[in-house]
Amino acid sequence: MAREMLINYAEADECRIAVVQDGSLEELYIERPSLASRVGNIYKGKIVNVEPGIQAVFVDFGLGKNGFLHVSDLHPRYFMRKGQEYTENIGKRKSLKDRPPIQQCVKKGQDVIVQVTKEGINTKGPTLSTYLSLPGKYLVMMPWMHSFGVSQKIEEDDERARLRSILESVKLPDRAGFILRTASAGCSKRDVQKDLGYINRLFKAIQKRIDTVPAPAELYRESDLVIRVIRDVFNNNISKIICDSETVARRVRDFLAIIQPRLRKRVTYYDGKVPLFHKYKIEDEIRSINSKRVDLKSGGSIIIEQTEALVAIDVNSGKYRKHGNAEQTALKINLEAAKEIARQLKIRDMGGLIICDFIDMRDSKHRREVERVFRASLKSDRAHSRILRISSFGIIEMTRQRIRPSLQLSTYLKCPHCGGAGMIKSPESAAIEIIRTLNMAASRKEIRRIELSVPKGVADFLLNQRRGVIVRIEVDERKQILIRPDATCSAEEYKIVCFDDRDSVVKF
Repeated sequence: MAREMLINYAEADECRIAVVQDGSLEELYIERPSLASRVGNIYKGKIVNVEPGIQAVFVDFGLGKNGFLHVSDLHPRYFMRKGQEYTENIGKRKSLKDRPPIQQCVKKGQDVIVQVTKEGINTKGPTLSTYLSLPGKYLVMMPWMHSFGVSQKIEEDDERARLRSILESVKLPDRAGFILRTASAGCSKRDVQKDLGYINRLFKAIQKRIDTVPAPAELYRESDLVIRVIRDVFNNNISKIICDSETVARRVRDFLAIIQPRLRKRVTYYDGKVPLFHKYKIEDEIRSINSKRVDLKSGGSIIIEQTEALVAIDVNSGKYRKHGNAEQTALKINLEAAKEIARQLKIRDMGGLIICDFIDMRDSKHRREVERVFRASLKSDRAHSRILRISSFGIIEMTRQRIRPSLQLSTYLKCPHCGGAGMIKSPESAAIEIIRTLNMAASRKEIRRIELSVPKGVADFLLNQRRGVIVRIEVDERKQILIRPDATCSAEEYKIVCFDDRDSVVKF
């Protein structure tokens, strides 16, 4: 299966990177200078508030919104007594019950070294941790930790043993733990040593800034999107990197010359007249990413509804009727939907609680098969996920790691007309509400004239279908009512201004 990486950097306002497999979009990364991710950045911050009720502190780290730091993300070096060993083994953090209350660990005004682990969403500030991690191509360094480990996504026992022996044979810095990343599968001892040297130099530079700069201050900034994706995603399975910017293509070659010299020849510069993403026929697919409905090849479809609390995904059979019985039809569509849902979660970068409602199946063997295919499809996902077993109603509950706001929340605004609800009142419904307001205003003795500004559609409805009602109010209450269409009013908005005999505005 041919996999290629496309880098679209022709427009300096936005960088887009797509991973395409056999002509199908598998992964998509988008970053703009105005929405650049801060996840992975390390700061020297100052505690501005300690909240014992939620066992957390808020940290000013210089970016406007204060960051949220929970006691579970507080490294023991902040609460161990002098002389005690304050390092922890990787994968064996102290449990909450073994940690002292946060008010005994830190105090207001204290400096802390923190790393952003999750972007702030809506009104929430970023989530912080004092457990630092510095990623290289093959290794992740975790300062003030012990031991080392191998990524769980490397499943072959022989390869895990080989990688462990490599780490045991190289000299590792004191008071630092290491994790061999998924990308380290197949790498040599020399590759690991070069990566180790790079990360070690990086941490020494960070330590120097920790000792010299006052809080709040930035100590380390993650690389831009291009370098991050090349470092974290690019591997031997990707046959080609195609970039439509000569400058960026040169940067990618220079970076690969350091970390994977053998693969730098896979970088090519695209200078065709047809835009790169149009050439590979994925522009339409990207444009439809935020559509609620995703059609399946079989004729079925999946409906994706994203809310603040969770993501709800519903599988529909649509026009698919090839099999003679309903059970086989449900199985066929559910298997196809399971693969497509996993792909959509990656492309749209949706996280949090996710509910997948598959078509009901009576046979438990078929339910297990759909569950197996769904889990297998999510194996290639870099975000951590936890999947519960499929229920007898065909529902799978899962959580997916949310690092940053989804693609939809990052690139779209709520509709100013419906406020994100997706529906607005009909002109008739709006007119009924307005007539109630007119009756209330007309009943006041001091009011003589009422001026009403409404959307054009509502104005037409009032002046035609409800003209008799308006005239009756004017006659009965001896008031003058003027209705004006106003293009500045949103679909459910109207403005009413009341005047007395002297043409002064009456508060209403």
